[in-house]
Amino acid sequence: MIRLSENSRSINLAASLLSLVLIIALLYAMQSVVVPLMFSILLAISLFPVTRFFEKYKINRVTASLLSVIIAIILIGFLVWFIIHQVIVIGANGSDIQVRFVHILETIQKWVTVRFGVEEGEITKQITAFSNKVVGNAGMIISTAFGSVGGILAGVIIVPLFTFFLLYYRDFFREFFFHAFASASKELVSQVLDKIYYVVQSYLVGLVTVMGIVAILNTVGLLVLGIPYAWFFGILASLLMLLPYIGIAIGSVLPALFALATKDSAWYALGVVAWFQVVQFLEGNFLTPNIVGGKVSINPLMALVGLLLGGMLFGLAGLILAIPITAVLKVVFDAVPSMKAFGFLIGEPEQYHLKRYSAKIIMKRWKIPAKDI
Repeated sequence: MIRLSENSRSINLAASLLSLVLIIALLYAMQSVVVPLMFSILLAISLFPVTRFFEKYKINRVTASLLSVIIAIILIGFLVWFIIHQVIVIGANGSDIQVRFVHILETIQKWVTVRFGVEEGEITKQITAFSNKVVGNAGMIISTAFGSVGGILAGVIIVPLFTFFLLYYRDFFREFFFHAFASASKELVSQVLDKIYYVVQSYLVGLVTVMGIVAILNTVGLLVLGIPYAWFFGILASLLMLLPYIGIAIGSVLPALFALATKDSAWYALGVVAWFQVVQFLEGNFLTPNIVGGKVSINPLMALVGLLLGGMLFGLAGLILAIPITAVLKVVFDAVPSMKAFGFLIGEPEQYHLKRYSAKIIMKRWKIPAKDI
């Protein structure tokens, strides 16, 4: 009987893993539909409190859902306009910046020539070849990340539509899960749906809060250093936090280069990089753990694995979606008996896992004799 029970558990685990692999393959094959739908789900979850607020004032569901989507479009549109407008303003002074960069490049060439005895013509040739390679690959990278212009326009139209219908038909979709998992306890299905909403909503609210704090910290540092367009670079770097772990580091490159081109000393550029690293340290060790950490319990290793897998599946969009998807998977795994071990693996370790004698503690918890340690 024990062997049959073990075989049954093994079969259930294998079936669950096979189903997961097939689901991932299906998502990859249908990513042109799946990616906009996932972004729409995240947007609908974030807008749900707004919709409920309107409904409390006796506004019907159609109007409340539509108003919520319009508010989101206005906010996102304003943010996009702000970035484009600032890029245009900065570009108006592009000739001065270009002259400054050429001067910096010539200084570096002379230093390398004196220091290493390399001819200036050879340095220029290598830089030109490298620049051509970067420019040549840039088009492919941008095309892969964002897709065609038609794809972008389709996303601009489809995502708001998806979001509206997700808000309007939310109870209809909820009942769908009761039908889909008819053999499971309806209370359990309802609890899992509620927890998924709570985890994703907490992550999104926490992320926006942290991004706002980081934008202020970035901007304050740039203002103190006297870097022009401090608000633009500060907000842009905070928006890049949508790429977890690497966003702020990438966001420090542009203001550092700009400082190098507009200031008389390279110390300003170093100051920008140093300040952004301080902000990243504060964000990673204090802001995110305290604002988001307790609600989205994913250990950093699994978060990085999720980022790599998300990037492989959906490119740049996958990097943005990786953390919330991983959080949802943990909730689902915790609710499925055959997948609980994987939910445990994704989650944060307990305090006893990190103690000096953690191995002995674990063996005692699992009632394993000391001689087997």
